[in-house]
Amino acid sequence: MTDLPSDTPPDTSTRGAERRRITAETDIFVALNLDSLLADTSAARINTSVPFLDHMLTSFARHGRLSLRVVARGDTEVDDHHTVEDIGLVLGQVILEALGERRGITRFGYAYAPMDEALARAIVDISGRPYLVYETASVLFPERVGRFDTSLVEEFWRAFATEARVTLHLDVLRARNAHHAFEALFKATGLAIWAATRPRADDQSIPSTKGVLG
Repeated sequence: MTDLPSDTPPDTSTRGAERRRITAETDIFVALNLDSLLADTSAARINTSVPFLDHMLTSFARHGRLSLRVVARGDTEVDDHHTVEDIGLVLGQVILEALGERRGITRFGYAYAPMDEALARAIVDISGRPYLVYETASVLFPERVGRFDTSLVEEFWRAFATEARVTLHLDVLRARNAHHAFEALFKATGLAIWAATRPRADDQSIPSTKGVLG
């Protein structure tokens, strides 16, 4: 695996984290800050070697108001599966780390996002209990958008939910164009995560009747 290109990651001095994961199949670096409100998309610096995922993650970061850096190299000569799944894993890990004890967060977030004819909904609970519901049954998607295997969208979000330890419900409510559907879904998820991670100024307790999340 070749070395990743050097770059300055987002500031992680507040609610931020960074991590690198190296396996025989992939080399993934992710850094983010939950509290950097982006003025433009230049703060989302994405180079995954999977162009469609670059586009989706840029939308996710922009609408989730995340300062995000993702650099990845993987065995894409085989297919994109390992790279896409491992990026989801590492992104989930850094969000979990950035949230710390999860004191004073809103915990729940939801959002709808349209893109032309497509409409997607994302609902997140920063629960400590990993679970994904991914529902697109009412929409028939092609196997590929360009060279991208559309089944990997679910794999990405399953990996993310597992490592972030969140309950995540994702629904494509209607769509005719697969690109529109997935972009709406990534935008909605960014918006929902932003809402769920917002600090509550008047309450720094852990938002659970048990006193712990998980």
